[in-house]
Amino acid sequence: MLLSDKYPFLTNYFEKGINNKLNNKGVPIAHSLLFWGSDLESQYTLAKEIARLLNCTGDYSDNCQCLNCRWIREEQHPAVLTITRMDNKPADDDTTKVISIKQANMIKNSLMTSSEFYRVFIFCDKDDDGNIKGLNSQNFQEETANSMLKIIEEPNDRIMFIFLTNNKEDIISTIISRSQCFNISKTEKENFGWDEIKNVFTNYRDFKREDVFDIAQSLFELSKEIPPEKLLEDMQNYMLAILKFNPGQISFIDDIKQVETAKREIELGMSPQNVFENLCLKLIK
Repeated sequence: MLLSDKYPFLTNYFEKGINNKLNNKGVPIAHSLLFWGSDLESQYTLAKEIARLLNCTGDYSDNCQCLNCRWIREEQHPAVLTITRMDNKPADDDTTKVISIKQANMIKNSLMTSSEFYRVFIFCDKDDDGNIKGLNSQNFQEETANSMLKIIEEPNDRIMFIFLTNNKEDIISTIISRSQCFNISKTEKENFGWDEIKNVFTNYRDFKREDVFDIAQSLFELSKEIPPEKLLEDMQNYMLAILKFNPGQISFIDDIKQVETAKREIELGMSPQNVFENLCLKLIK
């Protein structure tokens, strides 16, 4: 599905804002953008499309073949950089878990020279398979974020910063306050089943306290085949189904919140085994 079909308002908004920025008329888009929500692939696609339109020297069409557009599609443009804990690091930077101070300094130093291009820095994370993941307090730590505040607040001309995350709460407030924020969440129909955890977790409130670690281990073994995020979503779906047919069981709302906390812990890189053990200790009493 084309981005313009999934998010017509956003694509129209940015196309108009970019046109205003390039032609010095109307209300331009901000120089710092923050995209948040569950659809990280679309966030990244939109970020690259913004960079492409800012640098296009052709007809601005989706299939424009000017050099800048081709470079950006191939992720080879010298002025459009994806900044992750693994990508675009200085030669003397051996960190692998975080976007580092050295990366921030590299960006600041690069902005001291002029460029014929519109420079765009896309901040996000990637997993080992190259899939786009969101920024959080672990991979984009406060010290690094704060070191960039001045260049974000007072950028040179023709520079843009774009930050991608699942949750706005995972980004420090000083970045949020300096950015224009947009929610980009998945629009396709969600699956509200719980088949994946049916044989392990159904009737979990009837489990005995001494079974906690056995249940947690079963969930951990299952997470080797099914993403832990999916298992946690199924657990919430199961709890929501109980609430739907038993609205008086409001204590399940607290359980749903505990699972939401576990989802955040997975996003922050905690071990699934530890997450499931902690969660089961809270849910099985």
